[in-house]
Amino acid sequence: THGLASQSFVQSQIAASKTEDASTLQRRLAAVNSRLQKLETEGRVAQTIIQSYEPSVCLIHVVLAFREHTTGLRLRYAEMTSSGEPKTDEHNNPLLSLTGSGPEVHLDAFGTGFLASADGQILTNHHVAEPWWQNDDLKEMVDQGLEPVVAEMSAYFPGVPHGIAINTEKISSAADVAVVKGDVSELGIKQIALADGGHSAVSGGPVVLLGYPTALDAILARAGAETLQSIATASKGDPKQVMEELARRNLIRPVTTQGHIGDVLPDKIVYDAQTTSGGSGGPLFNNEGKVIGINFAMVREFGGSNFAIPVGYGKSLLKP
Repeated sequence: THGLASQSFVQSQIAASKTEDASTLQRRLAAVNSRLQKLETEGRVAQTIIQSYEPSVCLIHVVLAFREHTTGLRLRYAEMTSSGEPKTDEHNNPLLSLTGSGPEVHLDAFGTGFLASADGQILTNHHVAEPWWQNDDLKEMVDQGLEPVVAEMSAYFPGVPHGIAINTEKISSAADVAVVKGDVSELGIKQIALADGGHSAVSGGPVVLLGYPTALDAILARAGAETLQSIATASKGDPKQVMEELARRNLIRPVTTQGHIGDVLPDKIVYDAQTTSGGSGGPLFNNEGKVIGINFAMVREFGGSNFAIPVGYGKSLLKP
């Protein structure tokens, strides 16, 4: 009887509130449907963005040297051993000198950029173009009367078998944004569409981030043991040669992550698509496939929160 009772109870409930229930059910179904559609659409948008714009997102390699303020002499290794290693002191630190006979002391830095105009302008971060900017690690060198200088800067685009020489064109005084420029005229790389106005970034909206988090590490991790071995042999471990080998083998490709916008502030967009160092300067796309921001920082203690600079700061730099 229990089963019958509950059944008739259900039937009387249905009879009593037939109209309301049907519409509630329909509303629920509609909500489920729109959620599914949203997921499908977000997936499709991400695919479209990757297919269209992956080739326009480059890995930027900056080689730093250090010169003395007064003489302009560059810091070198004092002397090399017969096996080509720098001579060291008793604590195993290489001996350095401004008048040494060894090669210049170089430091390698990496970041992400994306083609933003037809004439080779690439948007990235100020701290990618000038890695010493707001960098405490390099402060010690500066305190010793040495200033960092860019010895060489190259952009590596997917599918291009070599690096392209680039130099800094403009740096924003208002945000962590810079424009670097190189000759991409013969390469058939298309510029990435930038979003208009303030309503292109909406809280809760889906985002897709392209970039090169961990720079070389992620690329090398995808390459496989044999390739790694032959790259190591060919490059003798020099980062510039490693990059050229990777480019020659068509192994340079950005990483794509997806997420949603948490907050839109005048000077930053907060979102949760994963990234890490090396991803700085990467384009953040909205669901229309347009760039709304330039990735610039992550909260180290909390992976769920990353920051992008609204694209307007970049657009103002691109104006002649």
